[in-house]
Amino acid sequence: MNSNGRPFSWQSRIRFVDTDASGRIHYSALFRHFEAAEFEFMRSIGHSYGTLEHSPLRYPRVHVEGDFLSALRCDDLVSIQVAVERVGESSFTLAFSVLLAERKAAAGKITVVCMHMETGRSHPLPPSFAERLREQMDLSEAR
Repeated sequence: MNSNGRPFSWQSRIRFVDTDASGRIHYSALFRHFEAAEFEFMRSIGHSYGTLEHSPLRYPRVHVEGDFLSALRCDDLVSIQVAVERVGESSFTLAFSVLLAERKAAAGKITVVCMHMETGRSHPLPPSFAERLREQMDLSEAR
């Protein structure tokens, strides 16, 4: 959700490399588009993954899912909306809606866990990060 009350949205274009022999988006390519939207969403809330280089914390994905509701083809311009669905002690879930010409063409979710590099185990989300995620979740629920 951005400051004007709208969900965070990232535009992307389906490329030839994203498609399979049927001319539609390959199932694995959808997750690359989700990841690009996720990175931009994180940047928009002031928690870019790129700033984590010197931190002992990392954020691997532990669950991904995607539903294809209509065909996405090469050169389609899509808008990917990102919403915070859940924030736990050491993980969070983002929900994605892929819109093609204002029509929902795909949807998905990813669950990300905060992990400490030294232990390889889950670790509580940094408080400021968890708070920003909860703020975004509250904005989504207020709609």
